[in-house]
Amino acid sequence: MSGTTTAAARRRREAGAGAGANRWVVLVVLCASLLLVALDATVLHVAVPAVTEDLKPGAIELLWIVDVYPLVCAALLILFGTLGDRVGRRRVLLLGYGLFGVASGIAALAGNAQVLIGARALLGVGGAMIMPATLSILRQVFPDRRERALAIGIWSAVAAVGAAVGPLLGGFLLEHFWWGSVFLVNIPLMLISLPIGRLLLPESYGDRDGPWDVVGALMAAAGLFGIVLGVKRLGGGEAPFGPFTLAPLVVGGALMFAFVRRQRRRAHPLVDLRMFSRPAFSTSVGCIVLAMLALVGLELIAAQYLQLVLGLSPLQTGLRLLPLTFAAMAAGLAGARLLRRFGPRAMVCFGFCLTAVAVVTLTAMGGDDNTGLLLLGFVLLGFGLETTLFGAYESMLSEAPPAQAGGAAAIGETSYQLGAGIGIALLGSVMNAAYAPGLSSVPGVSAGDSAAAGHSLGEAYDVAARLGGVRGAALRHAARDSFVHGLHVSLLVSAGLLLLGAGMALRLPRVMECGVPAAGSAEIPAPRGVAESRVSA
Repeated sequence: MSGTTTAAARRRREAGAGAGANRWVVLVVLCASLLLVALDATVLHVAVPAVTEDLKPGAIELLWIVDVYPLVCAALLILFGTLGDRVGRRRVLLLGYGLFGVASGIAALAGNAQVLIGARALLGVGGAMIMPATLSILRQVFPDRRERALAIGIWSAVAAVGAAVGPLLGGFLLEHFWWGSVFLVNIPLMLISLPIGRLLLPESYGDRDGPWDVVGALMAAAGLFGIVLGVKRLGGGEAPFGPFTLAPLVVGGALMFAFVRRQRRRAHPLVDLRMFSRPAFSTSVGCIVLAMLALVGLELIAAQYLQLVLGLSPLQTGLRLLPLTFAAMAAGLAGARLLRRFGPRAMVCFGFCLTAVAVVTLTAMGGDDNTGLLLLGFVLLGFGLETTLFGAYESMLSEAPPAQAGGAAAIGETSYQLGAGIGIALLGSVMNAAYAPGLSSVPGVSAGDSAAAGHSLGEAYDVAARLGGVRGAALRHAARDSFVHGLHVSLLVSAGLLLLGAGMALRLPRVMECGVPAAGSAEIPAPRGVAESRVSA
């Protein structure tokens, strides 16, 4: 047996027999938590028409119903990630479970848009408590990097399943029940997760020296809220210099700048920014941002292409995207073996390049359905994206000190959310810039109608239906062709960003270092049921 393997085995024994024997059960509980949060992020998408018909929300209220969950969740990740390091990661996770269940019940029974918005905000708070806690507990329970890589692969595969199953589950529930059922389904899962998590999950802590920086935590939350809000408004097509877009960005940026300065001056910072001086950590965070920036906007554009250009139903669209999910699952499950064989640098670089190949392949999409091309492109896209994110997340968590696991997990999740928001804004702007000019000179269509049709393909179809006859048919055909052209331009821009990410990945370590980490990383208490048999509560 090699020295590395012997050391890893010794560290597992030192972590406690109960923790070692149950670490895979712990992984199952953590994956169930992640599945729930991932489902809730997408399950509402198909329920929006039913919510609109029942609650009659205004345009702004409808926007907040959809966006307040990811907005609040992204803003509070650092706050709750670092709080878990201080007061106990399991404690924060279980509180998140309870809040998630209560908020789900309120959302399911909401009688007006304001109550639903408030409930969705509470769901975002619960999600922010759950997400970094799952990753930081995983980091602590699996001190051996080889086992941790396998655990992260399973964890990321479950995330892919949750994101894909959300719309399908929502569609099934809406066919048989009312829209509130998409939230009500969370409650039995929470009722199961709470007692099981309390019994099986180990409690772990990070750096508890000095007072917790409450002011810094609030600055980070407010700053991230402003930045994410501004980015989401840009992604929604709002004017970049409008007061409700520019002000959140400026205030949020100023608060985050002040937050960074504050952390550098404190003896016991909320987030140890020295982690960013490690090339593997900072590069991994950058790779996560670039991967999401390049691809999340494409998901929305692809959904519009499948429904508005090819004429598929929402259910058919979800089924057509399933190969992407299955490929992502396969990449997650194979990720640990690939990482051991090729190392972080080659793995992440390969993932970026494969995803770029997939994106360029999809530029062959046209106005007619090409099932084989879409299948190939989506499979390559799913496998390449998951390979990239797996390698980046694993390198980031392994590089972070165990005492900072909650803060590191929160940074990773925040990078994911910011990359996604910026990607929607950037690729949405590229799409609009390439799409709108093609409608400026359609024969027989006035300048006003052309301008309205240039807002989106759906609006162009509405204008074409109103015009009718030859003019309507011409506008519809021109809008369809312009959308496909804009899709091709967006894909090429995305491919360029992915190749930039491949170049960035060259700063990652060449090999997967599995030596003995710093002392203290094996200090994992046994699960509650084991611990309480030795000491009183």
